[in-house]
Amino acid sequence: MDRYAGALEEVADSTRQQERHYELLSALQSLVKELPSSFQQRLSYTTLSDLALALLDGTVFEIVQGLLEIQHLTEKSLYNQRLHLQNEHRVLRQALRQKHQEAQQACRPHNLPVLQAAQQRELEAVEHRIREEQRAMDRKIVLELDRKVADQQSTLEKAGVAGFYVTTNPQELMLQMNLLELIRKLQQRGCQAGKASLGLGGRWQPLAAQCDQEGSPVPP
Repeated sequence: MDRYAGALEEVADSTRQQERHYELLSALQSLVKELPSSFQQRLSYTTLSDLALALLDGTVFEIVQGLLEIQHLTEKSLYNQRLHLQNEHRVLRQALRQKHQEAQQACRPHNLPVLQAAQQRELEAVEHRIREEQRAMDRKIVLELDRKVADQQSTLEKAGVAGFYVTTNPQELMLQMNLLELIRKLQQRGCQAGKASLGLGGRWQPLAAQCDQEGSPVPP
C-alpha cells in the first residue's frame, strides 16, 4: 500500500508540475505579444517552454532579486564615487578662482596682463586635468557595469534560464532585457511559485550616461 500511495503521489506531483508549466507557458505567450514584433519572432515556443521550466520552483525569481540588489548597490557606489569626484573638482575650481582674484588684487597694474596670462594657462591646465579625471572615472564605471552585466548573464545561464549567456552583442542584450521584462511581469501577475519579489526591469547604463544637461549625475 505504501508503494502504491507513493506512486500516486509521484503521479500527482508530476501532474501539478505539468499544469504549472502550462500555466507559466501560457502567461509567457500572452506577454510576448506585447513585445516588438522583431523580438516576438526570436522567442520561439521552445525558448518560452524552457523559460517556463526554469521558473517552475520560483528559484529564478530569488536569483534575479539577488542580482537586482547587487546591481543597486553597485550603481549607488559608482554614483557616489562620481559625485565625490565632481565635488572635488568644484572645490578645486573655487580655490583656484579665489587664488587668482587675490593675486590680481595684490598685483601692480603694469604687471596685471602678465599675471592674467599666467593664470589663464594655469586655469586651462586645471580644466584639462579635470576632464581627464572625469573620463577616467567614466571608463571605470563602464568597465565595472560591463563586469556586472557579464556576472548577471553567467549566473542566469548557470541557473538554466533560456536565452542567457555572456555576450556584448547589442541585439542579444536587448533580447535578454526583454526576457527579464517577461519574468518581471510574471511576478507582477503573481505567477511565481515562491515569495521572491522581482524588480529587475531596467538595463545597465553607464552612470556617465545618467547625467543631467549640466553633467551632474542623476541618482540611481
